[in-house]
Order: sequence, then C-alpha cells, then structure tokens
Amino acid sequence: MNLRHLFAEGSDRTVRYALSGAGGGFARTLLSQTLRVDRLAPAVLCDREVARLRDMLIELGYEPDALRVCADEDEVAVAGRDGAIALVADGALLGAGEWDILVEATGSPVHGYAMARAALASKRHVAMVSKEVDSVAGLRLADLAEENGVVYTTAEGDQPANLIGLITWAQLLGLDIVAVGKSSEYDLVLDPAAETVTQLDSTVPAPGLNGLLELDADVPATLAARAEAVAALPVGATADYCEMAVVATNTGFRPDTELLHYPVARIAELADIYAPREDGGVLNRTGAVDVFRALRLPGEASFAGGVFVVVRTTDPGTWETLRGKGHVLSRDGRYAAIYLPYHLMGVETPVSLLSAVVHHRPSGGTDPRAHAVLAGRARRDLPAGTVLDMGGHHHDVTGVRAVLLRDEDAPAGVAPLYLAAHTTLARDVRAGELIGIADLANPDTELLTAWTEGLATRSTHTDTDTDTTTVTLP
Repeated sequence: MNLRHLFAEGSDRTVRYALSGAGGGFARTLLSQTLRVDRLAPAVLCDREVARLRDMLIELGYEPDALRVCADEDEVAVAGRDGAIALVADGALLGAGEWDILVEATGSPVHGYAMARAALASKRHVAMVSKEVDSVAGLRLADLAEENGVVYTTAEGDQPANLIGLITWAQLLGLDIVAVGKSSEYDLVLDPAAETVTQLDSTVPAPGLNGLLELDADVPATLAARAEAVAALPVGATADYCEMAVVATNTGFRPDTELLHYPVARIAELADIYAPREDGGVLNRTGAVDVFRALRLPGEASFAGGVFVVVRTTDPGTWETLRGKGHVLSRDGRYAAIYLPYHLMGVETPVSLLSAVVHHRPSGGTDPRAHAVLAGRARRDLPAGTVLDMGGHHHDVTGVRAVLLRDEDAPAGVAPLYLAAHTTLARDVRAGELIGIADLANPDTELLTAWTEGLATRSTHTDTDTDTTTVTLP
C-alpha cells in the first residue's frame, strides 16, 4: 500500500501530540523520529524528571530555545502560543496544551489511565503504548472514546498493533489463521563450539542442544528436549503475557494454555510447531495467541521480537510455489507461517498518530472485547499484608506469576494483574492460587471502576463462578 498516497489528505496539517512517560525508551524513539516527519510535532511532554528529559531532547537535536519547562497551566498555554514545546512533571498539566492526540507511555496503570481518561474526556485521541493500562482499563477507555467521538488505539511499533495489523491483513485476504503470536524479547543464541546458549547477557551451558537443531518427526518431543536444555534461562516474561492480552482483546484470538507454549523454535519451524496436535503440532485448539523463543546461531538474523501468523494452506500448487521462493511451510505442506521480524517502537508510531487524527481510524481493533484476562497466580504462599510491588524491565509483580486466561476460564472476581500491582494483600493467598479482587486491601478505586465498567459493556460471557482454583506452577 502507498502510505504517502493514503495520507495525502490533510497533508497541510501538522498533527500535534502530547506524550506521557516522555523520558522513557519508547518515547525517545518517537521523539527522535518526529524530527524526520514533517507533519508531526510534540506539543507537551510529561516526565517526572524534567531536567533529564530536556537534556535528552537537546541530545536528539531539538533546539534548546524551543523547550519550555512549565509549572502551571498558564505557562503550558503560553508555551503553546509561542510555538514552544512544554515540558511538565505533572500529568494534570497536559490538558492545558494544544494537541490532537495523547501518546500514553508511562507504563503506570494508575497514572496512565488517569491521563488517558482525561484526554478522551476532552475529546482528544489516545494512542496507548502502556500495555499495562490497556490490560486493565482498555475496554473502558474504548467506551469513553466512542462516547466522545474520538479514537482510542494501540500504537504501531509495539508488538500488539503490529500483530493486529498482520492478523487483519491475513483476514482481508481470506487466509484461515490457526495461530498468531510473537517471539520473546531476546533470542536464544547457540554457540555450537562452546555448547552454550546466550539470552541477552546470560550465558549457560546447553549440552545436547547441538543435536536438537532439527525438528524430529515427534515435534512435541523435540521441543521438550530443547526446553530442558535451556532450563537454566528464564521463560515467561510478564510483558509477553500483557502484550498478548492486548492482542486477544482486540482480535478474539485466545491462549491455548494459560502459561502459553513458549516453544524453543527456529523460524523455519513455526508452521510445523503451530499446527494442531492431530497434525503433529502443539495446539490443542486453533485460534491461539502465543509466544515462542527464537533459537538461532551466531550471525543468523534475529526475529527481533517480531510477529507472526500461521495459516492453513489451500491450493497445493500455489503454496509449493511459495515454498520454492523461500516461504515457511510445514513439512506436510498444510500450514504456512507469515511473519514480520521487527518492531521498531516509536519509529513506526507516527503512522498510528496520523491515522487516528487525520482519518479517525485506529491501528488496533475496532471492537475490543474481554476475550482473555491477564491475571496472576501466587508463586509462593503470600501472607496477608504482602505488598505486590511492580518493577523491573518487564514490570513484574513481586511473588506473582503472570497467566493469560481465556474468558471462559477466568473466574468472576479474578483480579487483572495490573490492578493488583502496588496493592497490599488483605488475606493469605496460597501458592498457585489466582489472586482475586477480594484479596486486595487497597486497589485503586478509579482503576477498579474502569475494569468493572469495561467488563459490564464488553464482556463475552456471563460467569458467576467465584472459585480461584489453585494450580502447581512450574
């Protein structure tokens, strides 16, 4: 598609955005790219560390005289009239600026929701980068956007929007999708000579993995052996589950298992692995959303946290022709994998901002529903009074294992993981037990209201079961 032609309408208009979490990594990529997009400009940037934010902007190439640190609404308004970029530490000041769309990138469920809600209430669009916010309040925010005649959308450059785009492209073409997903953030890189495997900055022995580079006829057996060989490395990042929760909400594809399969896979194997069990793959049911761990050798291209769909093939002649051109088909020719091995973060996000503001079109789903719930199981016995801190690169919740529940498997009263974050337990929770809303002593009232109101309007089923079944976690 010719995107320059698609966005030719309104080409004389500059789209202005506000950005929360403006000092973060995602924000940096967007701010850097904005300098290269003539039709896009930042208006108000919010971060708790304003001095550091200003330094970053100057490093990126913004003119110091164009940056105005503002402490109140009047100063923000004056900065806008002067054509300057307002820098604020308080998200409550965002609304005083003149802008079309908020890019919410704080990663904070409470603060991100408050800023997104305020933007929508003022009839301004929202591009949601904070998947943590969307996993709790996304349904309510979608309703607010509809009520106010504006757009609430995921942001291209992050895996959810990129995967939603690939899914809808495949659906438009009439392809029969059996599974969708992404790779985990960091590849598993095998050094055959040293018999070690490296994931980011962790290297562990991987004896026997050299002999497992090819899939055996028994695909699940090979995958089990690979998983055992790399068992010393962590698996199951909370961020992965959260991203797939956003995809499920926006597309209706749901987890095959609450912990996801996480196969250790070569890219060329995806069509064999994500086939139904009766055809030799791992899927108990089709329509699955999942994450795999990309296994590669040094010097081979990375999957780069990219996204994929696996589809059923139709005409054998067509698909064998495509196999001959290097496309990924299963060994029996019944399934094909189509993938985008990249997600460029804020470098891609301008497309979503232009789409929302100029065309009133989201980059995500058009009718989000509660198809799945990002929840949490206690990793160990958690006594009453335990504070469920959230932190780290993947925004893990202390003592809690993320799980992604299909809507029909989610008990009434289960707590979404990022509603539980930063709360205190009101009662004991046993190891393996789902954390429920009733287990939380002090959930944020606004966030809780957003969750319950979103379910009330966009639930996919009615469930009165209050059981929070205990399971044994691996």
